[in-house]
Amino acid sequence: MTGPIEGRLTVDALRQLVAAGEIDTVVAAMVDMQGRLVGKRVTGRFFVDEVARDGAHACSYLLACDVEMEPLPGYQLTSWATGYHDFRLRPDLGTLRRVPWLEATALVLCDVCDEDGRPVEESPRQILQRQAERARDRGCAVMVASELEFYLFRDTYEQAGQKHYHDLVPSGQYIEDYHILQGTKDEWLIRKIRNGLDAAGVPVEFSKGEWGPGQHEINLRYTAAVEMADRHTIYKHAAKEIAALNQVALTFMAKWRADLAGSSFHLHSSLWDRDGRRNLFWEEGAGPLGMSPVFRHYLAGQLAGARQLAYFFAPYINSYKRYMAGTFAPVMAVWSHDNRTCGFRVVGESQSLRVENRIPGADANPYLAFAATIAAGLWGVERKLDPPPMFEGDAYKAEGVPRVPGTLREAIVELERSEIAREAFGDRVVEHYLHTARLEQQAFDRAVTCWELARNFERI
Repeated sequence: MTGPIEGRLTVDALRQLVAAGEIDTVVAAMVDMQGRLVGKRVTGRFFVDEVARDGAHACSYLLACDVEMEPLPGYQLTSWATGYHDFRLRPDLGTLRRVPWLEATALVLCDVCDEDGRPVEESPRQILQRQAERARDRGCAVMVASELEFYLFRDTYEQAGQKHYHDLVPSGQYIEDYHILQGTKDEWLIRKIRNGLDAAGVPVEFSKGEWGPGQHEINLRYTAAVEMADRHTIYKHAAKEIAALNQVALTFMAKWRADLAGSSFHLHSSLWDRDGRRNLFWEEGAGPLGMSPVFRHYLAGQLAGARQLAYFFAPYINSYKRYMAGTFAPVMAVWSHDNRTCGFRVVGESQSLRVENRIPGADANPYLAFAATIAAGLWGVERKLDPPPMFEGDAYKAEGVPRVPGTLREAIVELERSEIAREAFGDRVVEHYLHTARLEQQAFDRAVTCWELARNFERI
């Protein structure tokens, strides 16, 4: 992307705001394996004097811990044996922006480097940057967009924790998909999120009520892959932060309650020419949908990678609870035109022609999900793969077609033997995330759940 982006700051502009006392804090953050922002709050003056040029340091355990921030054993990248050395956080000054919902605060995203300035391969932002570069080397740019859902609650995060996340009170009482009246009840908060994101240089298209009580979706404008992952991550962080500041809570869990719809991350993607001016997916006269050969190869790659790369779309035990028939979450890795029962849905026309991957949940790390999408697409394009015939009908009732993995354990097996992942990411990266996935599975295997207590405490 070229030129300034509305809502962003230059270092010179930031320096002026710091001198005027309008900004006193800069959040310098990297993205961890879970897709969260982690880092430091830097005084405004120290940032413009030092950190903008030299970067900052952070402990390497941030790429070797779980969601509880617990350092985990067995990583080659870092461990107690290496002393959990420092990484250097190198600010990407093109991401510098004001944070409207926090007083006198700016935010900058950082790339993770070693002390010699070399990118750390296991860093999610670096993984995606590398895949975007692979696409550019082949003369194309990958454009993506996120549709990201969440549930809003009347409880605060602290109250939810005190209740052990049981008996929470959703902000709505009934299914509110496209429902304007119910949406109005939550507009006091959703509007703050939309407007805050817009003012922070994260362009929003719209928001709407979703299929569950208290469930909402906010859609961001499409853009290049790394920029979109940055926007997606800031959106998730902003939504939770704004909710906390307003004494409510929201969650991006893939499935927070068994009897309600899950929260998805519908991933739209397309290939454009290097300058981003022409959609390579569309070719006039190329069949009823105008699908170019490039699109057909790319789509075939998505289907080939659906099982192999499932971990990057569904990284937790809970992620797989979302895949249930009749809930608008996919079960079968098939493609069709404008069919929401399929894992891959071709939508749009002419320059907007694209494929929507409906497999990722709202809990996925966007950098890893986008990287997997590019890797699968390039796999298909390079090998000139052809997709199977378009599926027609209710994919939930389909037989003899590939299924989306049903458990994290199944996804681990698929990633272990994935040719696509190892060719695109390299063994070092694949083994790092396989280790993470195995530790997550082991943690669950040791846990005693509420389901087990309710089912077995008295009855056995």
